[in-house]
Amino acid sequence: MFGVYITHPQIRLEPDVPVPRWGLSQVGIARAEKTAQCKWASQLSRILSSDETKALETAAILARSGGVNVEVLAHSGENDRSATGFLVPEEFEKAANWFFANPEQSFHGWERAADAQKRIVAAVSSVLDRHDPAKPIAFVGHGGVGTLLKCHLAGLPVSRSHDQLAGGGCLYAFSLADRSLACDWTAMELWKGWQQ
Repeated sequence: MFGVYITHPQIRLEPDVPVPRWGLSQVGIARAEKTAQCKWASQLSRILSSDETKALETAAILARSGGVNVEVLAHSGENDRSATGFLVPEEFEKAANWFFANPEQSFHGWERAADAQKRIVAAVSSVLDRHDPAKPIAFVGHGGVGTLLKCHLAGLPVSRSHDQLAGGGCLYAFSLADRSLACDWTAMELWKGWQQ
């Protein structure tokens, strides 16, 4: 059986609102609702989410499909970028490139990639260590820490080359038996499910 890590889809950019409180855009909501109609979504036994609004909104839409409750997973939020505040998309992309290229260093006060990776791996592992591997489970979160977790599961060095597709709303699957990566980033509404 598989677990999946799912990133929130498109968001509303709100420069005057703290980034963790940004919500989904109409496009993001529509993509999450389409994903919730997939058979695999209704088969999830558990859905855990970071406490950031965009992840919680995504998880709530998916949870309705299978009638499960969303559990908030502590320490699973995106890498802390509050030191720089809002960055326009072009500047953010440059900063993200630097973040992944220099995992042991901080970009102007951001949480280091090395620290964010340890945090997300510990958070997910704490759940999987007690989870029945026969029951499918989903973690809903963010592109940065999701990529860092993927690198860990696949035994790959931290690199933005392993990042999700543009726009977010992607997932990858991993085996619950040995936690090996089972598929690479895929648009969440296009994934065919556990039998791939």
